[in-house]
Amino acid sequence: MNKFSEMSAFISVVEMGGFSAAARKTGESQSAISKAVNALERRLGVALLHRSTRKVTLTDQGQKYYERTKPLLDEILVADSELTSSVQDVSGSVRIAAPSTFGRLYVLPLLPELLSRYPDLQVDLVLSDALRDMVDDRIDLAIRVSPVNDPDSVVRRVASTSLVCVGSRHYFARHGVPNTPADLANHNCLIYGQMTEWVFTGPEGHLRIPVCGSLSSNSVETILAGVMNGVGIGLFLRASLVGEFETPDVVSVLDEFLDEPRDVSLVWPKRRFVSTRVRRTTDFLAAALSARI
Repeated sequence: MNKFSEMSAFISVVEMGGFSAAARKTGESQSAISKAVNALERRLGVALLHRSTRKVTLTDQGQKYYERTKPLLDEILVADSELTSSVQDVSGSVRIAAPSTFGRLYVLPLLPELLSRYPDLQVDLVLSDALRDMVDDRIDLAIRVSPVNDPDSVVRRVASTSLVCVGSRHYFARHGVPNTPADLANHNCLIYGQMTEWVFTGPEGHLRIPVCGSLSSNSVETILAGVMNGVGIGLFLRASLVGEFETPDVVSVLDEFLDEPRDVSLVWPKRRFVSTRVRRTTDFLAAALSARI
């Protein structure tokens, strides 16, 4: 086993927190990962890891070795990727994750052009409003319309949208129009997921308003259907309501309290080799989404 393989196995164990998780990430067997790390420690003559039945942690020497070798391996992977991207065709499978409604409105219409441009590409599009673990779910590229606070991810911002609070004219005719976020206490607010607090921006900063109502769902489209049928008020991404704003019965309220932008970002795991097909798919979606949103 060469030095590069030994160092790669070591870094995977450190970043994934254990040998079994590192094996899942790399596609190697757990025994192969363990043998590589053991060989590295024997070659260096030091213990790099503290091993227990519950977790794996770095020794002092292991911490120093990780800090020196990680940037070196990153540079090697980037160099390999750049060279490979210039000489290989775009082929193989790319698994893309996107929020359900956003993916249906913006990503799905782009796939015919993407597949026409790269006919040997296969796209597995996963539409889900759940925040998926990119490593465990084998996601090559994720599209997020929410803050990304994952230090192990590379984030490429491509566009922005904002939140919008909407209801039907029929609902407002019966219950009145809220003029301030505090007025929502007197309204039937339809709850998406676990969003029982809606965040607004006022003169003194962010306002967190507790909301409740007669309908909740993990589906944005269910909440939208409730709004359009006059059940109550909903909070949505403006980009998800393009077609609905063409319907005169749907109107927005509290716009002056909802001007903070929300980034639309492409995300992929930082510590994984990024193949040509993923890079080309990322470049295509970055350009196409920025033009559509």
